[in-house]
Amino acid sequence: MYTLTDTARAGIAALAALALAWNGFVKKRRSTGTLPLPPGPTPLPIIGNVRGIDVNTPWISYAEWGAVYGGLVYSRLFGLEIIIVNSEKIARDLLDLRSRNYSNRPEFPTNELIGLDFNTVLLPYSATWRLHRRIFHQSFRQDAAHYYHPMQMKKAHQLLINIFNDPANYIAHLQTHSSSIIMSAAYDYDAAPSGDRLVSLIQKALRISSELLRPEAAAVFSAFPSLLLLPAWFPGMKLKRQAALSKQYMAEWPEIPFQHVQQNMAAGTAAPSMVCNFLKKIEGNDESNELKKATKESAATAFGAGSDTTTSTLHVFVMAMVLFPHVQERAQAVIDSVTGENRLPSFGDRPAMPYIDAVFREVLRWYPVLPLAVAHNASSDDVYNGFLIPKGASLVPNLWAMSRNEDKYPNASEFNPERFLTAEGELTDDTVSFAWGFGRRICPGRHLADASLWSAMVSLLATFNFTKARDSEGNPIGFEPQWIAGVTLRPRPFPCEISPRSKDMNLDTLTQLIGSNE
Repeated sequence: MYTLTDTARAGIAALAALALAWNGFVKKRRSTGTLPLPPGPTPLPIIGNVRGIDVNTPWISYAEWGAVYGGLVYSRLFGLEIIIVNSEKIARDLLDLRSRNYSNRPEFPTNELIGLDFNTVLLPYSATWRLHRRIFHQSFRQDAAHYYHPMQMKKAHQLLINIFNDPANYIAHLQTHSSSIIMSAAYDYDAAPSGDRLVSLIQKALRISSELLRPEAAAVFSAFPSLLLLPAWFPGMKLKRQAALSKQYMAEWPEIPFQHVQQNMAAGTAAPSMVCNFLKKIEGNDESNELKKATKESAATAFGAGSDTTTSTLHVFVMAMVLFPHVQERAQAVIDSVTGENRLPSFGDRPAMPYIDAVFREVLRWYPVLPLAVAHNASSDDVYNGFLIPKGASLVPNLWAMSRNEDKYPNASEFNPERFLTAEGELTDDTVSFAWGFGRRICPGRHLADASLWSAMVSLLATFNFTKARDSEGNPIGFEPQWIAGVTLRPRPFPCEISPRSKDMNLDTLTQLIGSNE
């Protein structure tokens, strides 16, 4: 007598789930009444809108859809309804002004599978998320951000030393810099200038999770969760094979630095930090275990969300300075006019250098490092401009399309900081706020990140020249920007040279220059 194996049963279950999902989708669409869905490309049966999408740069495909169908585009991937928001105005109308309905997140079973279900960014709109948000706000709100300025400038100066000593590995130095700021702010952990064990552990966890958080994988397993019953060796189940390792790293990521703070507090040596400050507030609280867990998870989220995006943004900045030397030259002239030759810039100089902020804003706009942000989820049916937005639909803000709005940003592909300056040289009101997200889900660490990025950019500009590399005959090596897609967008390595602006600079003179600011 023939007996079904576990694999066969799982396969049958997956096929049954496929049929049920399609059936349910058809029935749901028939019951939505007379209101039309937003326009969009015609989906293929069952699999939906996969035709014509470049999986490496889907934001570009979505922007092309927007040129045809408008600022709100309906699509479907398997049984999931996905609405692309290509317009900043529509994003603000829905995600800001109707945030009560759009503050949820899509629920992906892959988050739990790889151990990321604790992450504040991915949590559903709930009491747990609100607690996480409160912890973030108390630590990183705008009026508290100045507390971190001395630490951020100290880290920026260490970045200068690292790049001076080893300019070829500047990408690794940018990553170390970004990670060390978050580790200091969240845990008062002073990371080593390079190769820090704890930072390396967390970065390894981030790399694995980034590979596993592909939207197409999340969509497939969300539509057909029965596929997760398939064994890890089954073809196409690479995600499940990697998930066990990811979950191990994810368990260590929040725990080890949290224990570092607890040990310092027990020894009486703990300095103020996100974790230490909140643990002191909840001492003796009847719900201290729940609050400790939320603190631990919020701090881990701060590292994951902050270090990768800051590194990518600084990498885009370096690329822009290499490709647009006239911008670099003007920025350096502005810095020199304020600081002279005997000191480096400080936060106190920021109001006197609006052009540096214009460069910063243009970096955020030119290539948003989170081109599709993080999807929001509709908690209830909604109507916008006569179109139905169904309950459960995922709304994906296409920041790339917003950054390429020619009406707002003429010649949008060009790197042009002057677009953020008035005729009098003052900053405009446009802060490129869409780069930080929308509504109640806007990045809670944006004030910390803003200061981290500005201090690094202004320090690098004051100290180094960023130029194209040269071939054996001394000719500049040209290149077109290319990108590594993942949770964040970052440039592929490109040929460049980083050299001190002063020909007389050595490590001693750089150290003395840094010392004059401290």
